[in-house]
Amino acid sequence: MVNVSRVGEARWSGRTTWMFVSFALGLLLESYVFSLPAIAVYWVSIPQSLGELLLAWAPIWLIIGIIIAGPVSDRLGRKVTLYITLAFYGVGGILLYFSSSYVLLLISLALMLMAGGGEMNSIMVASHELMPRRHRGKAMMMEINFINLGGFILAFLALSSATSAVHFQRGVVAIAVVIVVVILLFARASMPESVIWLEKRGQHEKAMQQIKAYWGEDWQAATAPEPEPPKTAALTRQNSIVFRVVIMTIIAAANTIGFGLVAYVFSFDYFPHLAPTILAVFEGVGFVGGFIGLLADRWSRRHMLFWSFLFTFIFTVIIGVTTKIWLHYMPLFWILMVLLAIANSVCYLTEDTVKPEVWPTELRGTWTAITRFLSIGLYIPAIYLTTDMAAHHPGQYFLFNAAVWFVGLLAAAAWFVYGRETGQGISIAAASGETD
Repeated sequence: MVNVSRVGEARWSGRTTWMFVSFALGLLLESYVFSLPAIAVYWVSIPQSLGELLLAWAPIWLIIGIIIAGPVSDRLGRKVTLYITLAFYGVGGILLYFSSSYVLLLISLALMLMAGGGEMNSIMVASHELMPRRHRGKAMMMEINFINLGGFILAFLALSSATSAVHFQRGVVAIAVVIVVVILLFARASMPESVIWLEKRGQHEKAMQQIKAYWGEDWQAATAPEPEPPKTAALTRQNSIVFRVVIMTIIAAANTIGFGLVAYVFSFDYFPHLAPTILAVFEGVGFVGGFIGLLADRWSRRHMLFWSFLFTFIFTVIIGVTTKIWLHYMPLFWILMVLLAIANSVCYLTEDTVKPEVWPTELRGTWTAITRFLSIGLYIPAIYLTTDMAAHHPGQYFLFNAAVWFVGLLAAAAWFVYGRETGQGISIAAASGETD
């Protein structure tokens, strides 16, 4: 049997960097594809009702990919699942290039969104299990931060080719997908399967083969054991599966709905001519602000979750109550968007880091998928319920959004008080409660 905790003490190496790059690019591609319907809606002439369908198309197929990939990754492995998702990406990207009709566009988006949902779920799980303990938190947060960069790149491409013919803009976007897929195929060739997952499956010999292939025959010399943080009450709390599912689903739903209603739905319904610009600002600023994730292994995950939700809620309320001002003075709107984007970015990085680390290894992919399926699924009816409000009552719309964030804040507060601490440099086994 492999000493899994010893493997977790491995130093950060060149191969670790390459694995980090492959995960970061994978999440960048997921964001790129998820944001794509907000841009693709302008490639075809469609009625408003079908435009809302195209916005809902992203979460619908994303959650289908999530709920399939979660159990598959627990059954077949993290690495195998990541190659399956790349295949779907490749087919969808090629089809997108030739999608001159609305039907082909929907099919290509569906394939890539399924891939994106499964890709992100598997990366979130694999990163926690493969990254060295001392860098686990910041590696995960900086990988997730590339989600912001993916949305920004898509918005930039849309803006830079806005005056071009539709087929040219679509071709640029599709070729970018295929190029990233090819890079990821090579990047993941040397990536090991999760040793923790192999051990839990009883595949001890294969786990050792993976260790030696990745870290070398003298793999123990590549580890530098250091004591974990001293045990505190928060680090040893035991939380039931029900409590974890409820809290993780609520905070994820609040974040998904809150972000989506601002970055995608509001611009589509109220400022359609500014949609790519709003997305670029929100994602670009979020990416810069997301570098606070470099401190993730020093700070409490519970504190980061609570305070980021609190400030996101506060800034959303401010936007709602000052609507009559910024509607006539747009510089104020952009200032408030920047502040909201920074707070929301930290919130997003933290909740997406917490979601996969609280589950037992054998079912980490499945439980992560279930909470993400439920939370993103709730975003779909929110798109339709808020359409009229976004188009005609922006002040009420942002106050509704603030209410969504407040529900998430309550869940974050509950986790702050009763939840297990999963940050501050502890191992994934300690974070999940599998060891004390």
